[in-house]
Amino acid sequence: MKPKIYVIEDDEDINELLIYNLSKENFEVKSFLNSLDALESLKHEKPDLILLDIMLPDIDGIEVCKRLRASEEFKDIPIIMLTAKSTEIDKVVGLELGADDYITKPFSFKELVARIRAILRRYQKHQTSTAIKKYKDMEIDPENFSVNIKGKNIPLTVKEFKLLNYLLSSPNKVKTREQILEKIWNEKQYDVYDRTIDVHITKLRNKLGEYGKHIKTVHGVGYKWVD
Repeated sequence: MKPKIYVIEDDEDINELLIYNLSKENFEVKSFLNSLDALESLKHEKPDLILLDIMLPDIDGIEVCKRLRASEEFKDIPIIMLTAKSTEIDKVVGLELGADDYITKPFSFKELVARIRAILRRYQKHQTSTAIKKYKDMEIDPENFSVNIKGKNIPLTVKEFKLLNYLLSSPNKVKTREQILEKIWNEKQYDVYDRTIDVHITKLRNKLGEYGKHIKTVHGVGYKWVD
């Protein structure tokens, strides 16, 4: 499925060039010459990314960005600001309001496409990493750092939660102590935290009750989640 991009740009020549070039790059493009038409369309569909000009004839891009970021429904749509202005203050205001990137006209279409793809990859990765995971009667919510088993909340520390989430990210695959240290503790000194890992694993197993048995020790190597 092609990523859908909204182009909100009042300069008809630039608008047409964006449609042409982005369509060639296998994006689905929907264009608007003003903010109001774009905001109306958003009531019916949600694009994967918005290219938003700052200087628009009705509601300027800064205000549109502000409204979208204040909306529960649209706050997570990636936004790249487009403008002929090059002053630092315009860039700062746009980014502070929540724009993901900022590009000044005239711009290279190759650079624009590269930025679009990078942002879409980042958002896709974020959505995947924060999606609620389920394992039988256990529900893991990475965004809220919460775990529920049969509807009951299991109070885990941040490190315990990260350990569980990390082990579940690759079931039946061994996570070495070195990998665990680097991923959970951001530390590569194996001997310093060797015992710390064991203690956290033991506490995690106890808190998970019957699900704790799925965390298996691979002696001399590390741990893994076994289905």
